[in-house]
Amino acid sequence: MNLYAVNKKNELHSFKEIPFKLESEIQHVFEQNLYAVTKLQLVKSEFSIKNKRIDTLAFDKESNAFIIIEYKRSKNSSVVDQGFTYLSLMLENKADFIVEYNETLKSNLKRNEVDWSQTRVIFLSTSFTENQKAATNFKDIAIELWEVKKYENNLISINPVKKSKSAESIKPITASNNQLASVTKEIKVYTEEDHLEAKPEEIIELYETFKEAILNLSDDIEVKANKLYIAFKKEKNLCDIVVLKKGLKLFINLNKGQLDDARGIMRDVSNTGHWGNGDYEIVITNTNDLEYLMSLIKQAL
Repeated sequence: MNLYAVNKKNELHSFKEIPFKLESEIQHVFEQNLYAVTKLQLVKSEFSIKNKRIDTLAFDKESNAFIIIEYKRSKNSSVVDQGFTYLSLMLENKADFIVEYNETLKSNLKRNEVDWSQTRVIFLSTSFTENQKAATNFKDIAIELWEVKKYENNLISINPVKKSKSAESIKPITASNNQLASVTKEIKVYTEEDHLEAKPEEIIELYETFKEAILNLSDDIEVKANKLYIAFKKEKNLCDIVVLKKGLKLFINLNKGQLDDARGIMRDVSNTGHWGNGDYEIVITNTNDLEYLMSLIKQAL
């Protein structure tokens, strides 16, 4: 990735990449800005358990799951082997992670409040080899690769390595290994297909229509399937969709009073339990209000 600045003459000036000197430098910058970059809560830096050290232990309040973050400067190690080791370590020592969370953050998190199936490992590195990228290119692997680079003028870029649309399941590969199979059995990486499975064709078509319209609102909107809904994100969640058998339930991620809904078609769910983010909800059964709903979602950009 190249970064450029445009001067008054409309000329491009490229920023020179400045390599990180130490792995700890990446860790320090990322931990200091963890919530701003990822919306994750920092639990513990350098968390030791069972003779192993986790660089950063974080918690995702949206999915109620622990996230393990590791920083890499070496391109030779297997991120898959290390990732599964950490996932297995967590699943075998759940109580230790709960205790660390409660003691460090002075909280009272209970074991049954954690969705262990949503646990994942994030590896941060200045770059990954093609072999490392290929080894994690599975739609249901709970391992993510993020590339981080530093440039002159104190510029930093952080970019997740996206999986290909044709990525297959890792389960056939892990089935012959008991330890790996036990991890993939308990940890679930949700996909759009999981939410669309067994839904009527007209509902799938309705979802695809709204998905395309939302993605056309702005560049770099990411589609991320969670356990309960499909999120559309750009730095933060813009809206969430729950796919029903007879329609779509759409949530707009704005707090009560922040949405200008002239037609009043959105329902206020600020005082109601609901799955999606935001205080506004609507059930959609057709495309009649498509353009108007896009104008509402734009307000969350």
